[in-house]
Amino acid sequence: MLVTCEQMSRAEERLFSGGVDPEPYMDEAGRKCAEAIRSFIPSPSRVEVFCGKGNNGGDALVVARWLRESHYSVNLHFSHGEEGLSELAKKKLSEVPAETKPPFSFRKQGIIVVDGLLGIGAKGDLRGPIREAADEINRLRTEEFAQCFAIDIPTGLNADTGEPGEGAVIADYTLSITAAKIGFASDQAINNIGRLVEIPLDIPVEEGRADLNFLFPSNLRPRLKRRAFDSHKGDAGRISIIAGSKGMAGAAALTATGASRAGAGLVTVFVEEDIYPIAAAQAPLEVMVRPMASIDDVLEMNSDVIAIGPGLGKRAEEMVDLIRTCKIPMVVDADALNALASSGIDLSTLPETRLLTPHPGELARLTDKKGDRISLTRKLADEWGVTLLHKGARTAVASPNKPVELNTTGTPGMASGGMGDVLTGICAALIGQGYSLHDSACLGSWLLGTAAEHSKWFDEAEESISAPRVANCLPSALNALKRGDC
Repeated sequence: MLVTCEQMSRAEERLFSGGVDPEPYMDEAGRKCAEAIRSFIPSPSRVEVFCGKGNNGGDALVVARWLRESHYSVNLHFSHGEEGLSELAKKKLSEVPAETKPPFSFRKQGIIVVDGLLGIGAKGDLRGPIREAADEINRLRTEEFAQCFAIDIPTGLNADTGEPGEGAVIADYTLSITAAKIGFASDQAINNIGRLVEIPLDIPVEEGRADLNFLFPSNLRPRLKRRAFDSHKGDAGRISIIAGSKGMAGAAALTATGASRAGAGLVTVFVEEDIYPIAAAQAPLEVMVRPMASIDDVLEMNSDVIAIGPGLGKRAEEMVDLIRTCKIPMVVDADALNALASSGIDLSTLPETRLLTPHPGELARLTDKKGDRISLTRKLADEWGVTLLHKGARTAVASPNKPVELNTTGTPGMASGGMGDVLTGICAALIGQGYSLHDSACLGSWLLGTAAEHSKWFDEAEESISAPRVANCLPSALNALKRGDC
């Protein structure tokens, strides 16, 4: 559930007006924010903490305390001086321990910036000392490649509309406390919000928008299935993949790797005969590769799900009837989507067992309808009667009679070829294991983004992240979700 500033304020007022002390909530919020920062940057690093006058600044000071106790080198900055802090924030400042020399040496990890300047109630362009502090945060991020963590909201972003005011902080991570704000879902907020992280607090929220969700471990983990001890490979799903063509055999291998690493029991890739030797050599050892003379070769496999389209080229045009009539659940991606667009068929005639996974360019070929990401995804999923995974920095998933759900994970390093192929394989694997199309799309999007984040554990530059590395990080992403990690 997403909330407005007013709804969040009313929830806090209901709680604290009854005599509940707000200080323990500030302590818990700050502690959890510090834990989130350590989970993304676990090695002690230099930290620049920017504190405003009010509760957001108090939260930042609790973060500073926990990071300093964990041997991060913390420097404090006050927008209005220490004397300008609220009484509670002053108390939190007094609890920050003095800087001590770490008992060990550590490799330089770069700079962490914590934005604790303004909370969700602030609106409009930034001015005065707040603007100066926000400019310095953005300078550190741009010139020093600092990683910016915003507490609850990036300073200068309108929490209700998502509109960034002039000088607004651009965060790499936003640590959303208690409940995500409705403005975070806006297309115009994406670059300021960055990676969205849930910081849960036990503050009862009684009102909000229930038809729109962000995907967090708290709502994804309960969807995971536990395998029975006597499970066999047939129980884990028979996946058929129709992918690859001359010059694009790698797409078939990436889709197969995604399916295998996401837990599929049996994966078979069907390719054109002239690329069979290449595809067979590139595929994971556990994956079967077969030359496909006709569609009947696929239908004879008794598949639980078919993934179709990655790197398929012009041959995708031969698959339109299969996509339109086959009763087997199907993940439709890439060239298969382009073939549907070229065919001119009414997409509302597709079986409901279809998961379409277009990026914005592919979606524009499927429809001339326009709109923001959320409303367009909602409208088309309802009109076509399918599950729609609208790929992007904030991937949106919609199915008829289900809320629109927005992914929160990932990194700009995913802007490279092959990521969509891996996602197609993940989604197919999940469907084969008995997940609904909607949950498969939601889980698949979150897992892919988290795997991309984990690929940076190998000290790869963000720009160097590759689809094969991401696919091989899927096991750690799945384990992170099982643990409930952010």
